[in-house]
Amino acid sequence: MRADARRNRQRLLDAALQVYAERGADDASLDEIARRAGVGIGTLYRHFPTRRALLEAVYRDQVEELCAVARELKDQAPPEQALEGWLRALMAFGTTKRNLSSALMSGPEKSTEVATSCSAMVRDAATGLLAEAQRTGQVRRDVDVTDLLRLSHALALAADLPHSHPDQGERLMSVLLAGLRPQPADQA
Repeated sequence: MRADARRNRQRLLDAALQVYAERGADDASLDEIARRAGVGIGTLYRHFPTRRALLEAVYRDQVEELCAVARELKDQAPPEQALEGWLRALMAFGTTKRNLSSALMSGPEKSTEVATSCSAMVRDAATGLLAEAQRTGQVRRDVDVTDLLRLSHALALAADLPHSHPDQGERLMSVLLAGLRPQPADQA
């Protein structure tokens, strides 16, 4: 892909993410996405021939960014801090991208390939961070990656409930992080 085509594609992904966040994936106007990206509707359709193709690309792009955060944190921070930072990024991803994943999994055109591959990428990122934090003794050994991902998902959902306290997400995150620390019986 030429450099200008890559830039246009990325601008479309960025604009689509903004519109999805504002209006939800189901109510997003493709014309508005193209306008915000500064391209014509024909350019949008050349890159993404269907609404679903754009939605899948935005979701995959966001998951790839989340996994890149995991790699950066793993290289730059101690294991416990890397895991904590990534869990915070995962919570933010969960609360802001919920309508993307629900739109992908609804209707007759369920995006099982995208969901499966993105799920595998997130699981791989979590597995590496968790294993390293466990190896250094900073996280309980009885926690597995499924536990971690399910707790994170539940936390993101709970923090996003309509009548949640403004700092609900942060308070729930502190409970999750405290629960991940080794317990006195684990250290014996």
